Amino acid sequence: MHVAIRLLQINLALWGLVLWWGLARSGVVRGRTAPPQRFAATLERLGTTFVKLGQGLSLHREFLPDDYVTALQKLHDRVQPFPFEQARAEVEASFGSPLKELFAQFQPQALAAGSIAQVHRATTRDGRVVIVKVRRPGIRRQVEEDIRILRWFVRSVLWLLPGLRAIKPLELVDELARNLHKEINFRQEAHNIARFAEMFHGSPTVYVPGVVDDLYTEWVIVQEMSPGRRIDDPAFLPQGPRLAANLVDVYLHQFFVEGVFHGDPHPGNLFVLEDGRICFHDFGLVGFLDRRTRMGLIAFMMAFVQQDGDWLVDAYLDLGVLAGALDREEFRAGMEELVQDYARKPLNDLSFADAFLRIARMGHGRNARLPHHLLVLLRAVFLMESTVRRLAPRFNLVEGLFNKAGALLETAGGAGDPGARFKYESFVSLRQLPSDLSRALHRMRGDGIELSVSHRGLERLQEEIDRTGRRLSLALVTLGLYVASLLLMQHSIGPRWGEIPVLAILGYVLALWLSWRLGREIGRR
Repeated sequence: MHVAIRLLQINLALWGLVLWWGLARSGVVRGRTAPPQRFAATLERLGTTFVKLGQGLSLHREFLPDDYVTALQKLHDRVQPFPFEQARAEVEASFGSPLKELFAQFQPQALAAGSIAQVHRATTRDGRVVIVKVRRPGIRRQVEEDIRILRWFVRSVLWLLPGLRAIKPLELVDELARNLHKEINFRQEAHNIARFAEMFHGSPTVYVPGVVDDLYTEWVIVQEMSPGRRIDDPAFLPQGPRLAANLVDVYLHQFFVEGVFHGDPHPGNLFVLEDGRICFHDFGLVGFLDRRTRMGLIAFMMAFVQQDGDWLVDAYLDLGVLAGALDREEFRAGMEELVQDYARKPLNDLSFADAFLRIARMGHGRNARLPHHLLVLLRAVFLMESTVRRLAPRFNLVEGLFNKAGALLETAGGAGDPGARFKYESFVSLRQLPSDLSRALHRMRGDGIELSVSHRGLERLQEEIDRTGRRLSLALVTLGLYVASLLLMQHSIGPRWGEIPVLAILGYVLALWLSWRLGREIGRR
């Protein structure tokens, strides 16, 4: 009976929204509420699952208009806290002990309540002040039922409006459902908290309150309570430039060194402690970047700063966000237009996130579908840029992102360097060479390589092929020496003779000698 009532409730709300939208588009009805706000209000009325799905949908800026993104990001969980007795039962069932044995004090009144969980203040037996986050009873079953009903609704809409198949709504529902299931499993959040607490242990600029004594289950997390005030508190305005620089440094470290980052840095999740450190809260949304993606993002940032349209296209292709038939010339023209537009703006107004989004929206989203980790990245950068500009309006984000991104970005030199891309590609190729050779040797050792070609009358051809192969190998080694010597000369690595690096001189001498040998052999043939 409950499922039937819920099915009727969801279908009436969603089909009513579709009908209203169609009548509004045709001009039959007019209302004071704009479609984005009406859409968000409908999801909010449907409760937890649809609020969380709407918040997840707001990540998809590549095909959602800005007004819909803004409306969905403002969705809130307006729910009453559940009774203390239920919270007590969840905690005791999770840890297998009575509440009075687990905590010296436990406040019955919730500090905060949401549709997924509520938070209580407590004191451990050894005197530490903590917060206890307790999942709402029955939330998993409700989410699973709502997702099944939503899939049925989407299939029925696609039957009536097959043109919507282009945006693959069922795949979108599956993605949102997977992320929602992760959010209601507190084990994952506890692991995220522990990882970030270890990552920033002893940091002079960042603090992450850790999980207490591994007290966590799928339903409950016990975490250290940290004093502090929101980062957008007016009292912190005098410290704005310092906090902005620290926040940018923290995110560059997460992006390019750790490969894992806090995905929801809005002011409500960023506190400032009395000693000036930035305290991060809420690790339900965390992004992960593998090494290849990190290198692709570095290339994109460098191409953006160098204002190189062709390089931007290549970097976007390397990130794997372009799909379907791609008209490269049309896309390159769009990149050039973007570059020219940004060239006319002051440095303070440049936005890496905005540029990334504008490219994703080229062709009205036909050629781009951002994977989840890049959606989380885009959200994090948008929120981080917004917070930085609120803290320090004159802060140069381009300089902060580009010049502080670590050793890899330093290979690009200053803005406007004509050799930036060559240096970047050379660096990446040389860095990947050992791993590529290792994989090749592993395949040879495991599978073996055996080539046997024998035919009478082809002996001279076989000898010539062998000689050509040796010459090609020698040419590749020579090219590698030139590139390595160039990098050694550029960065002045190793001992010097006067102002010239000795290793670079030796590399050039050896490369020239190999070039002479190669040229002489080719000339003789």
